Amino acid sequence: MTQTLDRAAPTPRASSDADVPALQPTRDLHATLPDLVDALLNKGVYLDLDLIITVADIPLIGVNLRAAVAGVETMLEHGMMRGWDEQTRAWVRKSLARHVPLEPDEEVVARMAGGHRRDEPPTTWRPGTVYLTTRRLLVWRADPRELLWQTALDDVTGVERRSERTVGGEERERLAVTTSAGTTLLSAAAPDRLETLLRAHGDAGTGRPASKGHTAEVWYREERSGPSVWRGGTGTLGPDGLTWQGVGDARPSVRLHEVRDLQARTGRSPVGRQVLLVTGESGTVRLATRDAAWARTLAASVRPSARGGDA
Repeated sequence: MTQTLDRAAPTPRASSDADVPALQPTRDLHATLPDLVDALLNKGVYLDLDLIITVADIPLIGVNLRAAVAGVETMLEHGMMRGWDEQTRAWVRKSLARHVPLEPDEEVVARMAGGHRRDEPPTTWRPGTVYLTTRRLLVWRADPRELLWQTALDDVTGVERRSERTVGGEERERLAVTTSAGTTLLSAAAPDRLETLLRAHGDAGTGRPASKGHTAEVWYREERSGPSVWRGGTGTLGPDGLTWQGVGDARPSVRLHEVRDLQARTGRSPVGRQVLLVTGESGTVRLATRDAAWARTLAASVRPSARGGDA
């Protein structure tokens, strides 16, 4: 037999900031399972439970439970599990560094099966793994360990997809990467994705807006009738200005054709204590990102303000 001790649980607060309202319990009798999952991932559940398990009216086991259950992004937004997040990233960097020659502050953006065409006679394709990092594009072979080809992102001046006929007569799509040393052909499992990422990170290395759009993971603080909510999505900088589109959205929620001002303010965000106030022709939006290169590209297109304050 189980006996639950009911008591009035204190209402947890989302933040110590005075302007952030306390979390309040809600109840919807018409909620479905997808609604529950959505609430669990986006808002979270706080459990405050005292449980005593008895046998023949003799208390044997006591359970005192205080738990917050939510999606990882929601946890990070409210300042929880940041140690786990940093430890996981550090573990991935350390694990890759044992197999790939990476610099201490170099992180892998993408990796996929591929290869490099050596143009010196005899011309041949050398298979390996293509790595796009925050600094370089390289092709690495694990066995035997050999760096087949590499280039710094700052040295990339052009990238395009080309169709090539193989010895067996099949059409294969290759990626032509142009640097100061010439043009090199690479094979990749997903050449279209590699082209998009290479354009974004390559242009970020030069500090100029990408011709097809410099993209990054960006958070947008959406203002609502109730408390405002940080939403994760993709920020794009290109010839048409700044756009932001949330995960699963059919169209961008933010579109600024002209970025007129940028201010970095102190405030809570899912990725730290810095909030970017971006002002355009239609008003000011609040963004946050871990991608320092994307933030620098945004700053390069406007005249940043040196004023600080709270967001």
